Amino acid sequence: MAYEFRLPDLGEGLTEGEVARWFVAEGQEIAEDDPLVEIQTDKTTVEIPSPAAGVVSRILVAEGDVVPVGTLLVVIGEEASEAGPVAEAAVSQGQASGRVPAGQGRATPLVKKIARELGVDLAALAGTGPDGRITEQDVRGAAVSGGQAPGPVPAGEGRREPLRGVRRLIAEHLTRAHREVPAVTFVEECDFTGVDLGRLVPLALRATALALQEFPELNARLEGDEIVYLDRYDLGLAVQTEQGLIVPVVRGCDTASVDELEAEVQRLAEAARAGTLLPEELRGSTFTVTSAGKLGGLFVTPLVNHPEVGILGLHRIGPRPVVRDGEVVVRPLGNVSITFDHRVVDGARAAAFCLDVIARLQD
Repeated sequence: MAYEFRLPDLGEGLTEGEVARWFVAEGQEIAEDDPLVEIQTDKTTVEIPSPAAGVVSRILVAEGDVVPVGTLLVVIGEEASEAGPVAEAAVSQGQASGRVPAGQGRATPLVKKIARELGVDLAALAGTGPDGRITEQDVRGAAVSGGQAPGPVPAGEGRREPLRGVRRLIAEHLTRAHREVPAVTFVEECDFTGVDLGRLVPLALRATALALQEFPELNARLEGDEIVYLDRYDLGLAVQTEQGLIVPVVRGCDTASVDELEAEVQRLAEAARAGTLLPEELRGSTFTVTSAGKLGGLFVTPLVNHPEVGILGLHRIGPRPVVRDGEVVVRPLGNVSITFDHRVVDGARAAAFCLDVIARLQD
């Protein structure tokens, strides 16, 4: 009896996932609950255990392929006949190894969307990405050149590395955010005298959550022709890892104490760097705070974490001259920024929000 395993619905409205790594090979025996496959989405990486025991008959999706929820991934147990439901499902999904249809089957959903917007026929393009996949650059180049893809970089020139996993998801996510969100950044200086810089992140999370209560349009979503105002304050915290930027969610920042926030920030950051975050720990943020510490620079412009409408940035803090009571003194100063979606938030309100956060930090 064959067991057909399909890409499950991983929640949070996700419609597709990338097969990042197989833990088994065809012909290998596997026990129930043994690691089967690693799936990456635009939210997280999930290791899925085997739902059944048996011999892996067929692996139908190659590593690096992006497939929709419900796609047949693997058959465990006795091989179904070519005319059977397994083969038919693989062909109808268009995802079996060696059966990927030309054109649109070799492009991610984001690339397909860009092609539709630019009026480019994917079936006429030869992809330059891994395994002949059509990339965004192929589509945009074809749009400029009247539908013909530009020639690839000559073989042997440069080093090639597939855009996969977290890096691919970051690229798609930020490209979409940059294209769809008319973002504006407001910056103001903050005097951090008296602020415990060792606890800056939890202090900033607390100050931000309280300020969001006064500026609800920044704790919102734009969905179609409606603005959805959220009544919870679950803040994303940008964490740099070896795999790329990950944004775990710190829940209840409006009610948690600074001590509780500090402990949760440390736990989430360690889990992010170890790659052990659970899917639910990366879902449902209402606003994001980012702080790169000493690497933050005098000032950068953080990108809005779509579909949120704002992101607060904490930039490098250091001793600088400043005038106080008519005298030049040295104080620990740093910039605080708010980048916001101008479709939802007015500039004056965003500036007032940033000043409110600064005031709370200084107090």
